[in-house]
Amino acid sequence: MKDYRTKLFQIDKEDTFNEMCLTAFHFQYKKIDIYRQFVDSLSVQPSSIKYYTQIPFLPISFFKTHRLIKGKAQAVFKSSGTTAIGRSQHFVQDLKVYESSFLKSFEHFYGFIKEYCVLALLPSYIENGDSSLVYMADKLIRNSKNRESGFYLDNSKELANKLKNLDSQGQKILLLGVSYALIDLIENHQFQLKNTTVMETGGMKGRRIEMIREELHQQLKSGFGIESIHSEYGMTELLSQAYSKGNGLFESPSWMKILIRDVNDPFDILPNGQSGGINIIDLANIYSVSFIETKDLGKINSDQSFEILGRFDDSDIRGCNLLIA
Repeated sequence: MKDYRTKLFQIDKEDTFNEMCLTAFHFQYKKIDIYRQFVDSLSVQPSSIKYYTQIPFLPISFFKTHRLIKGKAQAVFKSSGTTAIGRSQHFVQDLKVYESSFLKSFEHFYGFIKEYCVLALLPSYIENGDSSLVYMADKLIRNSKNRESGFYLDNSKELANKLKNLDSQGQKILLLGVSYALIDLIENHQFQLKNTTVMETGGMKGRRIEMIREELHQQLKSGFGIESIHSEYGMTELLSQAYSKGNGLFESPSWMKILIRDVNDPFDILPNGQSGGINIIDLANIYSVSFIETKDLGKINSDQSFEILGRFDDSDIRGCNLLIA
C-alpha cells in the first residue's frame, strides 16, 4: 500500500478519489474478514463495483463487537461510554497515518500549527486515557512548539488567566474543549477574546443537559466575546476529521467524504439537500474499514458543506463530537 499512502493526502479530483476508494475497498474486502463476510451477505460482487457510491458501508456498531484491523495494532482507541452500552474500539495499525491525517487537515483549514498556542480543555477524555481526541490534541500541543500550550483538567483559573494574557498579547490561540467544560469556564470567567479560535468537540457527556447547537454556540459566543464557535466532527472509528468555522457547516478534507443515505433504505444514496443517515468514507482508515454507516443524521448542501442534524433514536449517546439538534 505504499503507493496508496503516497497519493492519500494529494487527492485533488473526483476521479482520483474514486480510484482510491476502489483500491481501499478491494484491499479491505480481502484483508478484513468481517467486512468480507458483510459484503458477501449482501450478495455484492466486488468486481461489479465501479464507483464509490456502490461500495457497501459497514454499520458502525461492528466496531463494538469485532476487531477490525489488518495486522497488529500500534494503538487501540476507545469511545467514551459505559460498559452497559459497550464501547467502540478502533485498532490502529499505523499511527503515522493518523498523525499525518489530522495534521494535514488542520493545516488545510487553519494554517500551520506552529502559529498557535494550543490549550486543550478535555477533562473527561483525559480521564479515559484511550481517546483518539486526546492523542490528536497532544500531538497538536507538541507540534505547536509553544511552551504555553498544554492540557487543562480542573485548573480553570490558571487557564482563564493564560487565555486572557496570551490573547491580549496578540498570540493566536486554539482553545479546544468539550462542550460542558467550555460552559463551565465561561460561567466562572468572562472574556473578550480577539485572537482565539474556540473549537468545541461536542457532547455534554451526562454532565449537563443537552442543548441544541444554536443555543450552545450562542452561550459560548457571548461568554468568550467572539463572533463564531468552531467545531470538530470526528469519532473513534475514524482517522480523519471535518471542521466547522461557524453556523454548524462542516467541511472535510479531500480524503474524507460524507454521503447521505435514505433512513428506510440504507443502499439508497440521496442527492444534496435531502436529510438522512450519514455514511462516511475515510480513506485514511486503510488498515481498518474506510466505509462506515453511522447513526448520525445530516444533509449535504449545494456547496458540499454538510450539517449534523441529530442521531437515530435507537442509538446510544456517544460522548464525543455530536450535539443533539
